[in-house]
Amino acid sequence: MRLLHSLPLLLATALLSGCTGGSAADGEGNQRQTIRLAGSSTLAPLAIEIGKRFEERNPGVRIEVQTGGSSRGIADARTGAVECGMSSRDLKDSEKDGVRAWTVAMDGVCFLVHASNPVRELSEEQLRGIYTGRITRWSEVGGRDAEIICINRADGRSELELVTKHFGIDPREIDADLIAGENQQGIKMVASDENAITYMSVGASEYEARNGTPIHLLPLRGVEASVATVAGGTYPLSRPLLYVTSDEVAELISRFIEYSRSAEVDDLVKAFSYVPLQR
Repeated sequence: MRLLHSLPLLLATALLSGCTGGSAADGEGNQRQTIRLAGSSTLAPLAIEIGKRFEERNPGVRIEVQTGGSSRGIADARTGAVECGMSSRDLKDSEKDGVRAWTVAMDGVCFLVHASNPVRELSEEQLRGIYTGRITRWSEVGGRDAEIICINRADGRSELELVTKHFGIDPREIDADLIAGENQQGIKMVASDENAITYMSVGASEYEARNGTPIHLLPLRGVEASVATVAGGTYPLSRPLLYVTSDEVAELISRFIEYSRSAEVDDLVKAFSYVPLQR
C-alpha cells in the first residue's frame, strides 16, 4: 500500500493549480472544469484518489482538494467557497440550512497509545480522567510509573467534537499537553513517545498499525477498535464520512458524488481501512 504514506505528495499535486473553481483553459486552450473540495483531513486522502480516477474517466475535469477540518469544509460548502465540502461527522442542526450531506464511507474514532505501553484497555471514566487532568500518570491506570502525555485534537476537528460529546466533556475542561491537527500528525506523535495518548480515525490508525507503525488501538466499552466492528455496528464511536454540497447540485458535481458513492471505488475505501457503503 502507498496511499496514506503518499498523502503529502498527493495533496501538493492536488493543489498545484490553486482554488480558482469553475472553468479554465489548459495550456492548449481547451476548457477545463474544476471541482474544489475542502475540509476533513480524514476524508481528504480518499477524496484525492477518487478524484484521480474521476479525472481519468472525464478528460478536462480537475479535482482539487484542501484540508482544514470538518467545520471548515461545511462552512465553505455553505458559503460557496468550494463546490464540495468534506466532513467526518454528521452536520449539526445549525449547519443544515441550504446544504445537503452525502455519505461516502463510514469510520470510527479510537484512542491510541504507543505499542510498547503495557496498558491495553481504559474505561471511559479513566479516559475522562486523563483528558480532564485528574489522572496524570500511567501507574494510576495499571501502567508504568511515568507521566501521561495527553494529546488533544485541534479546534474544528470532528474527532474533538465527537469525543467531547460522547464523554460529556466541555472542550474547555480538557487539560492536554499537546495538540494534533491532521490524523497523520497525531499518529506520528504517539508513535514517537512511549507515554503519549491521543484519539484518531479508526481507519487511519488501523492502517498504520497494520503496516508497522508502533501504535496500539484501545478498545472502547470492551469492543475492539477496528474496521470490522465499525462495519458491524458494534463499535460505540462511529461516524459517517460526508461530502457536503449546496441544495442545488450542478450536473458535474452530481456525477462526481454518484461516482464517489459507487461500488467502483469500494477498493479505495477499503485500502484506506474505511467501511464502504452498504447498498
